[in-house]
Amino acid sequence: MADTVREIERKYEAGRDTGAARLPDLSGAASVASVTDEGVRELDAVYYDTADLRLAAAGITLRRRTGGPDEGWHLKLPVAAGERDEIRAPLTASAIPRALTALVRSRIRDVPLAPLMRIVSRREVRHVLAADGTRLAEASTDTVTATRLTGDETTASWTEIEIELAEGADPALFDTLEPLLRAAGLKPSKAPSKLARALRETGLGDPRRRPAATPPAGARAGDHVLAFLRAQVEALVALDPGARLGTEDAVHQMRVATRRLRSSFRSHAKVLDRRTTDPLAQDLKWLADELGVDRDREVLAERLRDRLDELPRALVRGPVRARLRAWSTSSRRGSRRRLTAVLDSARYLALLNRLDALLADPPLHDAAGGPPGAVLARAMLRDYGRLAGRVEHALATAPGHDRDTALHDARKAAKRARYAAEAATPALGKEAKRFAAQMKSVQSLLGDHQDSVMARGALRAIAAEAEGAGEPTFTFGVLYGREERLAERDERELPGLWERISAQVPDRVPERVSERVSAIPPA
Repeated sequence: MADTVREIERKYEAGRDTGAARLPDLSGAASVASVTDEGVRELDAVYYDTADLRLAAAGITLRRRTGGPDEGWHLKLPVAAGERDEIRAPLTASAIPRALTALVRSRIRDVPLAPLMRIVSRREVRHVLAADGTRLAEASTDTVTATRLTGDETTASWTEIEIELAEGADPALFDTLEPLLRAAGLKPSKAPSKLARALRETGLGDPRRRPAATPPAGARAGDHVLAFLRAQVEALVALDPGARLGTEDAVHQMRVATRRLRSSFRSHAKVLDRRTTDPLAQDLKWLADELGVDRDREVLAERLRDRLDELPRALVRGPVRARLRAWSTSSRRGSRRRLTAVLDSARYLALLNRLDALLADPPLHDAAGGPPGAVLARAMLRDYGRLAGRVEHALATAPGHDRDTALHDARKAAKRARYAAEAATPALGKEAKRFAAQMKSVQSLLGDHQDSVMARGALRAIAAEAEGAGEPTFTFGVLYGREERLAERDERELPGLWERISAQVPDRVPERVSERVSAIPPA
């Protein structure tokens, strides 16, 4: 059974003229009362990766380590600079635990993992303590020998200092200790991990070189579109482990990435050939639907709980909370297994491979070579026109089911216009950023309206269950009425919001961009 530990650390190496890295006396730092010597540990770790270093390219390490109090299998997933989640599993004879392999499947797909590097460390350990004896950090001096397990078994050796915060310790401790470390001739390590340094110093190079997130100066329209798509594909792959582990919001953010990809395919049909992107969009919709099985109900349950909390106690009759809780959890039985099955499925892994193939060899139209300001502005304004038509249709529709449907369609159009503006922001700057904010405001209002529509449907279903069990349904009726009024409020606010936005849109796209757009011959 794997467990997860948040690792927050900084690594230091000796400066050019310092000699071997040595840990200075840290007991003089503010908040540090004493430093204790905890002896020496001999650590022997074998690191695994694919032949093309897919894990290392993503900043992920997978190792089997003996020695030390936490010996076992360790999978480290990057969270932020100097911060990783370490998922641990007990030692096995040789095979990588399935639980850890699953967490890197979105990276490795069907490519096998094999031993890559052996790193042996002689670790001198010290504990940094507060006045009450609480451990603030572990400071270690590691004398490291790395040996390539591929090719000619090249070796490399170095000494480094590692400061790792204790659980719950204040990260400000790093800033407290750093002046002492720098005064001792130490500097922050250039390598984020021992493996990264070992790869570099044994001649395997730096696998973390990827296309820039923001296209360089002079990039064409297609470069901007592909950069946006690349960011969404990376998000999809990077969020996969969190979705499997149940990390908060991971599934939702995966779903957002799928939506951004699908929207971008549609918005930029003049840049990318739809004969290639349409089949991908269909599979992305399948994935979004699968990811949304539990998410939509969780969002509704949270909304209904909030509305219930707002009611005076006198209006809450019967076991309302228990009934709501039962409804909220009824679909979760086996849901984790279902999600894992989707993420392990051949269809999902094939989708990831096809997305990679699209980015590696994109099916570009001539517009991809055009000036980004003009091409991206045209896509943005085209999506805005689509949204305008849907909003106007919704406002002209009589209140009721048809209007609810029309408003939901307008919400989807607002998302698409927003995502088009986000993709255009590197090229168009603040004008596109402001436009995206305007589209988000429309999306948020219409999203709240749609949530109210869905909440009323859920309340009808829950009330029917309560009635069948002989429970009072009065409170569900009160909540239903409140949701009706909230939806009516949103519908009243929409015309004013839309009038303000539609009046400002010409100001959101500067004249120079409008001129570029008008200069492009119609497709």
